[in-house]
Amino acid sequence: MDDFKKIILPLLITIAFIIFVGLLTKNDGNLSKIKPKGPENKPQQNLIDITINNNVYLKATLADTDKLRQKGLGKIQKLEESQGMLFTFPEENSSPSFWMKDMLIPIDIIWINDGKIVQIDKNVQPPDSGTPDNKLKLYKADFPVDYVLEVNGGFSEKNKIDTGASITINLPTGQ
Repeated sequence: MDDFKKIILPLLITIAFIIFVGLLTKNDGNLSKIKPKGPENKPQQNLIDITINNNVYLKATLADTDKLRQKGLGKIQKLEESQGMLFTFPEENSSPSFWMKDMLIPIDIIWINDGKIVQIDKNVQPPDSGTPDNKLKLYKADFPVDYVLEVNGGFSEKNKIDTGASITINLPTGQ
């Protein structure tokens, strides 16, 4: 009986503790199912690296489907300082239009073609609450573009980014 108290009982208590902790933290072994705490209104986290003029670095969420392009940064309450959203299009030299539907923050819209910034719409303000879709202003580049990058309003001013700046976009293979 002394052996039971000295060896088996502590072993059973340890096993019970491990099982209890396992039940509390159960995630079926799949870490991708664990959702971070905090607001759910942040852009999705498939971030790519972007470099402007070889000295400004940022991460951008990729908007590469019609659904993602249409939603854009709508309903986002906060965008980190060096974060943005990169819009890709099925064809090079596109002429997309952008609107500020559901936007809550001011942004800079950076229009990109052939690895250069061709236009910047600076500090574009969100529309007044309740503005109907047909009254939303449309933003469009004066030139064909391959990509559009949306960043916090004032980002281009703060980082001394202007038209003609070179931009390197590290897209995943196949984009």
